[in-house]
Formats: sequence, C-alpha cells, structure tokens
Amino acid sequence: MLMNNIQVEGRTFFNRIDWNFAFVIFALNVIGLINLYSATHGAQATGNSNLFWMQLLWLSVGWFVYFLVTLLDYKFFIRFAYVFYALNLIALLAVSIIGKSFYGAQRWLDLGFFRYQPSETMKFVMIMVLAKVLATKKVQEGLGFFDLAFPSFLTLIPFILTVKQPDLGTALLIGFISASLVFFVRVKKSILIVAILIGLVTAPLVWNFGLKDYQKNRILTFVSPGRDPRGTGYNSIQSKIAVGSGKVWGKGFRKGTQSQLEFLPERHTDFIFSVLSEEHGFIGSIFTVSLFMVLYLMGIRIASQARDKYGSLIVVGVLSYLFWHMFVNIAMVIGLMPIVGVPLPLLSYGGSSLVATMAGLGLISSVAYRRYLF
Repeated sequence: MLMNNIQVEGRTFFNRIDWNFAFVIFALNVIGLINLYSATHGAQATGNSNLFWMQLLWLSVGWFVYFLVTLLDYKFFIRFAYVFYALNLIALLAVSIIGKSFYGAQRWLDLGFFRYQPSETMKFVMIMVLAKVLATKKVQEGLGFFDLAFPSFLTLIPFILTVKQPDLGTALLIGFISASLVFFVRVKKSILIVAILIGLVTAPLVWNFGLKDYQKNRILTFVSPGRDPRGTGYNSIQSKIAVGSGKVWGKGFRKGTQSQLEFLPERHTDFIFSVLSEEHGFIGSIFTVSLFMVLYLMGIRIASQARDKYGSLIVVGVLSYLFWHMFVNIAMVIGLMPIVGVPLPLLSYGGSSLVATMAGLGLISSVAYRRYLF
C-alpha cells in the first residue's frame, strides 16, 4: 500500500510540473553553457577555463533548487517573507563591514567555497515581500500615496545599501522590479504624474551629488564613446565591434576574434551576449531572445491561471526580474544604454546569479504546480 501511494504521488508530481516551461529554461541553459565554453576556452583564456566547469556545477545546484522550490508551496515563501527580508538586509549590512572588494566595488561575502552576493538574492526577496504586501491591497482606482508608503520604504532600504557598495546597476534593478509589481497592481494617475515630476526635478541633484565620477564618465561615454576610446569607452566600442562583426550567421563557434583574442572585456559575465552575437550572428541572437520571449509568454499564462493574487504577483515579479536584466544587458552591449554591469540571466557566469535565477523560476513553477489545486 505504501509503495502504491509513493507511485501515485510520484505520478502526480511529474504530471503537475510544467515541463514545457522547464524545457525552455533548459534550452537557455544549453545555449549559455556553449557560449560560456567558447568565451573561456580561447587561445589566451587558459586562466578562465575552469569557469565552465564551475558554472556546470552551479547549474546542477540551480536545478536542484528549482525542483525543491517547485515542491514547496509558494505561500511558504510569502509567510516568511519578512524573515527572508530581514536576513538579507543583515547580509547587505555585513557586506559593508566585512565584504570582499573586487574592481573597486564591495559587493560579496566570502563564504570560503564561494562568494555570495546578497544584492542578487535581495531582488527575489523583494518580490516575496512586495507580493505579501500588495496582495492584501483592495483598491478600485489604483494605489494611493498611503498605500505606496510602506512598499516604498521596504524598497528604499536595500536600494540605498546597494548603491553604497557601489552597485548602481543592481540598485536600479531592485527599483525596476519593485515598480513593475506596483504598476501591475495599478497606481492612481496623480501618483504617476507626481513621480515623473519628482524624477525631473531631482535628476540634476542626483547628477551633481549622487553619482560618483566613474558613473558620470560612463554616462558621458555612452553619449560619446569616442571621447575616451582606450579608457571608459573601450568596453562599449569593443562590444559593438563584436556584435556587428557577427553579421547574419556569425563567425562560428570559438571563431570570434574579439572574444578569442581577448579584445572583449568581461566576456564571460557582462558581455556574454557580445560573444553570442559575434559567433552566431543575428540568427543566433534572435533565436536566444525569442526563447526568452517564449519563457515570458508561458509565465504570463501561468500568472493568469494562478489560484490567488499572491501567485500572480510572484510570477509577475520573477518575469520582471528576467525582463529588466535581459533588456538592460542587451541594450548595454549594443550601445543603447551605459555600461552598468548587469548579467544576462541563465547565460552569464556567476554562482549567486544563476542559483538565484533558478530559484526564482522555481517560484513560477511552484505557482504552475498548484494552479489547479483549490
């Protein structure tokens, strides 16, 4: 009898999982691994050759986390959202005290076997905590000032702590994800107008007093990359050369000159899409972006079928995470946005980012798993 129950539960588990959704994620994983192998196994890339195997290890951990989160009811994460929020804030505070610095930024905690970046997990914690707060709001005409006060406060604290690292790109993404959830619930038009006016008024103040010199240089270089082609404009110029030289079909696997000869900086992280475009061309780039689009459409379908508002908000939050990361990263490497150091989900190298992304996708899978349970 016990064996029969286990078999029935096993069949139920496999039947309820959205395997189409999982397959699209797996397809993006495969593209990411192929691309990363090429980026780290060039003629002069011997020092980075172990990154591929590390990514493969983290991907295995990521899929374990994906199915574990799928099995857990997403309401568990909603129930303990404030606990996760408090723990992640403590980790962000710890970064400012004992965090490890790389390239002038203090963003990581050294845990011995890997470096943990609390700002990455904070993005998903914000999705959980804002879903908990916003799901209880019952407004007909949209959220008003008092409705937005607490969500704004919850967002502002990690935003400030992340800016101080300094990591303006990740801080902005925390803001974008939070704003996406708020707009999904709807805000009053008057609030939107006031927010735009505040942004216009404070922009000069942020430029003069909020941005560091290197951040100003990035923006100025974005406007005119040729002003410092061997300095701040180098990354942008080399990235656009790589993307453009791929043309329609690309130069072929491990045949990209910009990446293989190391003209392209950070080609395994921030500029991984440049490697893809150079070696697989417009066709490969469009195919990859199309897979992301399919993933978004599947996510929207899951959100529309969620059994409650909590589930819908979680799915929308994770989709906004994926969208803003993809949008900012691709816009950055093709010269439509300043260089801000944002990874491309599922493709860029990084343990914290990959596992966090797979956990977020696991949340969507958890909502899909329970959409027909009442």
